[in-house]
Amino acid sequence: MIFFTSICSNYLPKAMALAESVKQHCRDATFVLCLVEREAPVVATEYPHFDQVILAKDAGWENFDQFMFRHAIVEASTAVKAQFMLNLMDRYPNETKFVYLDPDVLVYSNLIELEKLLDKESIVLCPHLLRPGNIDMEISSLAHGCYNLGFLGIGRSPNSHAFLGWWAERLFQFCYDDMSRGIFTDQRWVDLAPCFFDVAVLKHHGYDFATWSLLNSDLREVDGRYMINGDPLRFIHFSGLDSGTIDKAIGWWLTDDNRDTFVRLYGKYKQLLTVHGQETLGKLPWTYANYADGRKIGNEARVAYRSRDVWEQILEPFVASDQEILAAAKPVPPIPVDEAVNAESVLLASDASPPPSILDQVAYSVRTFGVGTTMRKAARRVVRGRAGSRQ
Repeated sequence: MIFFTSICSNYLPKAMALAESVKQHCRDATFVLCLVEREAPVVATEYPHFDQVILAKDAGWENFDQFMFRHAIVEASTAVKAQFMLNLMDRYPNETKFVYLDPDVLVYSNLIELEKLLDKESIVLCPHLLRPGNIDMEISSLAHGCYNLGFLGIGRSPNSHAFLGWWAERLFQFCYDDMSRGIFTDQRWVDLAPCFFDVAVLKHHGYDFATWSLLNSDLREVDGRYMINGDPLRFIHFSGLDSGTIDKAIGWWLTDDNRDTFVRLYGKYKQLLTVHGQETLGKLPWTYANYADGRKIGNEARVAYRSRDVWEQILEPFVASDQEILAAAKPVPPIPVDEAVNAESVLLASDASPPPSILDQVAYSVRTFGVGTTMRKAARRVVRGRAGSRQ
């Protein structure tokens, strides 16, 4: 199987720990790192458990800079996942099974159930919750998505290829943390996947065990292997480590009866990240955070650039500025009614004045509406003119 994760450089220690655990427990696994950076650090290219390091920009995009400019760092590494999976399938034409795992995952045993399931299914998802009872997390799943996209299993088939194409198109336009509009990065979109495609839901407590799974959980070591609610533990998703959510969830949802094993594994995971250089690598800057001259990109400018009209006007955003982008996004104020009436009166009274030339009209349209809108209007007029000439 081909495994991959998608990160910016500050998540290298987590990706290193993940790759090491995959190679330890999954026989014949190939691990690919998708790196959302302009260049790959030497520490990444020389890490022995990364079989291949591929820059996200080299995964078949038409204009990656325009795409990347629209995203904050957390959104960026999720926005590329679908397109990168399609690209991996092209790079490894003889492979039939592909797995995405979030970088803050650690594998504890072979994913034998997934391997067997991918023999007959082509899209495999894990839900956040496998049983009712934690109403806080049930509400959270309604907001953030039923399925956790820290895991995705794909088998090569027309069904999965159609799904990835659809998902990639949606993420190209709308992979933002914008919950007021019902969007949560790449994840909420996949709630629709079972409606459109054939999807298998993997209901196994040992897959994607995480903070949202802690309430009333039974994680213990039995005869040298870890079991969770009667299922073999396959991987833990340490989501919420950086924000402190894991520590809070331990206090909220674990008791003296079921706390020890998870707390011990959590402590070992943090030690492993330290070994992989969390103190230094975890502070690496994101190379898409600044303009080409080093100025930091403001979040307001990134959000403004999400408008297609703006990105069609400013083709190279990293050599622009916040001011230029915000000016392009600023709507043209309407002409007050009294001014419009006065202007009309002046035009009606000046019958002797020559009409504006085509060049004057184009210049006015560009100043008022922008280059993209002007060109589209011109194209429509040409089409209408040709249609009229044929009648």
